[in-house]
Amino acid sequence: MRLALTWMSILGTGLLAFADHGMAQNAGAAPAKTGTRLITLGTRSGPNPTVGRAQSSNLLVVNGTLYLIDAGEGVTRRLNRFGSNFRDIEMIFITHPHSDHTGGLGGLMGTIYDANRAKPVAIMGPPGTDASVKGLLQFLNVSSEIRISDGGKATPVAKIFTSQDLGTGEVFKDANVKVTAAENNHFKFPPGTPGYGKYKSYSYRFDAPDRSIVFTGDTGPNDAVVTLAKGADVFVSEVNSVEDYKERQIATGRWQMMTPEMQQGSIRHMVEEHVTPTQVGEMAARAGVKTVILTHIGAGVNLNDDYQRYADQVKQKFSGQVFVASDLKEF
Repeated sequence: MRLALTWMSILGTGLLAFADHGMAQNAGAAPAKTGTRLITLGTRSGPNPTVGRAQSSNLLVVNGTLYLIDAGEGVTRRLNRFGSNFRDIEMIFITHPHSDHTGGLGGLMGTIYDANRAKPVAIMGPPGTDASVKGLLQFLNVSSEIRISDGGKATPVAKIFTSQDLGTGEVFKDANVKVTAAENNHFKFPPGTPGYGKYKSYSYRFDAPDRSIVFTGDTGPNDAVVTLAKGADVFVSEVNSVEDYKERQIATGRWQMMTPEMQQGSIRHMVEEHVTPTQVGEMAARAGVKTVILTHIGAGVNLNDDYQRYADQVKQKFSGQVFVASDLKEF
């Protein structure tokens, strides 16, 4: 039998412990009933998945209630390895409708439905979320009608999921958490393009009784995100290296397939609409957070990179604890 990793105590940071569930997992283990647990389910950025890291998704377990933040490709398998009961997922929050944050949503919805979830699951996010979910429900309705017809189901899939486009400010509150959203600057669409004035990208803050956790989602350097994160215990931030990005694009041949204008546009996007490790450190220091967790990590040529150099660069601007997330790591 493979042995589970021992929890490591970290004093004075607000981050009590973390354990890596990727090496050893008891699939029958139930989430803790008290306190707040953060699990980085998928930690890879971009539309192309890689071996070892699923795309963006995070799980908060607060007093036994499950809240999912983003649902990139691979989220269902990661939840299964963590040992979650799919029927227990209460809420899904989407930061923005890019495929690496929503590509696994349809499969997860299908799994939740097939697991005989009895009450609705709420899926919320910025403009574009409702349209995305309604499109997925059209797709899933075919399977739903088949299962109802062969006697396996009684409830249509559309009855199990609700969807809502959110504004900013306080967007949700229950007995466990208060959720606040702020618009960031990941989307900078030129006038006349299909997305201009239509879609937005959000960062979220979850305030639980024992600690506060901020998810930047994808963003460039942004004052609204700093304000959202003021005094938070944990700052879960994307991180980007333009050099690693370009190196990977060349190695895979994608760079050579772009026109010069497309190459220039892709670099502009990475520079203006994502954050470097140094910028993460600057934002975290301004916000006065206790701990930084780096995720949504772009792939360079070396897929076995531990990205510790990113944490070292963050520490040049930020004096608190800094961790590089991996899939199924708990904080």
